[in-house]
Amino acid sequence: MTMHEPQAVKDRYARRDAAADEARYSLYGNAAALQAQQERLRAIVRAWAGHGWTNLGNRRMLEVGCGSGGNLQDLIRLGATPGHLTGIELLPERAALARDLLPGSVTLLEGDACRADVPPASQDAVLAFTLFSSLLDAAFRREMAETLWRWVAPGGGVLVYDFVVDNPRNPDVRRVPLQELQSLFRGAQLQSHRLTLAPPIARRLPAWMIAPASQLLHPLRTHRLTWVAKP
Repeated sequence: MTMHEPQAVKDRYARRDAAADEARYSLYGNAAALQAQQERLRAIVRAWAGHGWTNLGNRRMLEVGCGSGGNLQDLIRLGATPGHLTGIELLPERAALARDLLPGSVTLLEGDACRADVPPASQDAVLAFTLFSSLLDAAFRREMAETLWRWVAPGGGVLVYDFVVDNPRNPDVRRVPLQELQSLFRGAQLQSHRLTLAPPIARRLPAWMIAPASQLLHPLRTHRLTWVAKP
């Protein structure tokens, strides 16, 4: 690697406009973000129900790059047991916010996920939401994938939600094609669905129109939700 990728990720995040990010991704008063979240949750339920999971109460799940804990909160709303959840966050300020917002029984780890003390085959699901697109170093992407795969128990999987198109306005992220996921997780069974109407379009639409537009304008969806199942 030309530079230590976790530090590079920290540097890239430090350049971002935190206030603009909060407005862009806040669910309150942001119909496009709310629709994207609801569409994603429905897709998650379909993927895991199709995998044979009737509930999440006994599933051990971990998210890499958990941020302030929004996805972990969603898992709890879907029935996951807080004491069975783990979040790993590289940025100290985001990890501190997650600690404030999540139940105390959720395990939170701070730092580089590839160095985290997580036992092999200990997780039913590992979430990687817009994780791989934030890793620009190809070798580190592969190291991260190998780490996540090692944590997954047989019969479990990695749930990836990430960009399938590049953002010309943001050079700090890179798309993650389905073929690359297949290469990163060799031998896995992939079930993938394209989601999320392009945010610049969704933000310009009336709230009631976003969901039908997402259905009709399938080629303009910018992300994929992929369940990468371990046999």
